[in-house]
Amino acid sequence: MENEKTSENQPYQKFVAGGVSATIWSNKAEKEGKEIEYKTISIERSYKDKEDNWRKTSSMRLSDLPKVELVSRKAFEFLTLRD
Repeated sequence: MENEKTSENQPYQKFVAGGVSATIWSNKAEKEGKEIEYKTISIERSYKDKEDNWRKTSSMRLSDLPKVELVSRKAFEFLTLRD
């Protein structure tokens, strides 16, 4: 079985603070002949470039760190408290 994200690569859940987001992805894989599901989290920052186009990056500025902490904590709480 291939590694794939459910719902054709749609986020499982997303938390946003300003331009910083933590996206939870649901993944499936085969391990020892059984299908397993696991979650991964990606953190990124949105910004506008010189041409006024929206871009995304995983690089953060010092002022982004409190937002990274907040969205990370929300993702952790969501995954920990859902069961």
